[in-house]
Amino acid sequence: MQFIKSDINIDFVGKRKIAFFISLSMILISVASLIIHRGPRYGIDFAGGTLIQVKFQAPVDIDRIKSGLSSVSLGASSVQQFGDPADNEFLVRTDKTEAAEQGFALTLSKALKTATDSQAEIRRVEMVGPQVGQDLRKKALFAMFFALLFITIYISGRFELKWILSGVMAGALMTAVYLLSLFNVSMPFLILAALVVTLILFWLLSLRYAMGAIVALIHDVIITVGIFSIFDKEFTLPIIAALLTIIGYSLNDTIIVYDRIRENLRKYQKQSLGFIINRSVNETLSRTILTSLTTLFVVLSLLVLGGGIIHDFAFAMMVGVLVGTYSSIYVASPILIAWQERDNRP
Repeated sequence: MQFIKSDINIDFVGKRKIAFFISLSMILISVASLIIHRGPRYGIDFAGGTLIQVKFQAPVDIDRIKSGLSSVSLGASSVQQFGDPADNEFLVRTDKTEAAEQGFALTLSKALKTATDSQAEIRRVEMVGPQVGQDLRKKALFAMFFALLFITIYISGRFELKWILSGVMAGALMTAVYLLSLFNVSMPFLILAALVVTLILFWLLSLRYAMGAIVALIHDVIITVGIFSIFDKEFTLPIIAALLTIIGYSLNDTIIVYDRIRENLRKYQKQSLGFIINRSVNETLSRTILTSLTTLFVVLSLLVLGGGIIHDFAFAMMVGVLVGTYSSIYVASPILIAWQERDNRP
């Protein structure tokens, strides 16, 4: 199936500076939001505490729910509507872990019924200790960092035949990060520093394809996390799963374009790199758009019909698919031209 004509010739390369400006703006807005909010709004998985989902038989007022919570020493908890308002379901979040003690659900149900004059059904109670939450945050950052490093080994080996060089560099970085983590160095700053060092090493070692891919993936992750921060959505384990999925999805798009660039470099040896990249992106455009659209249809279905439990995961996937498709066209490939411009400077 051909969604776009094979002879299409959109000047993507000519618009790369506009695209870089748009990307830089989105990244700065995302980082600014994270700074203002002092990082992502961690859910129970990472922050620790207790999450309670409660369903009422009739519509109730949130103030009356809070009154019932106060009677069982949970007055400082946050309460928010969950799912469709007609379902009369609410999520209660508290930093107290003793809320998950045996018999607590029955006590809470009676207290809420007394306060709201409506039968309250405790549908779930999830508890995560603060130390467990901290460990999960560390492991989540490690997972994303190591995923990015292993991707760079694959890209460098496949497109530049530098398996050993990229492997040694990645191994050294992983060892350094692990050893520094043993000294209680702040994990977010440690991973950030490691990523900066990684990009510098790519630049010095001329791993241009790996650098293009890794910059595009970092671009996708930062913007997705930033949008979550802007909309004040919770950052939970399913969101980590979504981010890792986004990394894989965006990388797949990038590899398709890189493969076509490599083929066209042999086919059009007398043409400029800008011409070859532009032609390669246009030749793979139909496949890119079809893949993105079919994925978006599934994600939108989950977003609309999946219910509150899977809503944030589907939202992250939707943002990631859109940003990942954009970065494969306007970030990963044009970086190769920026690299050539650096090499051609007197």
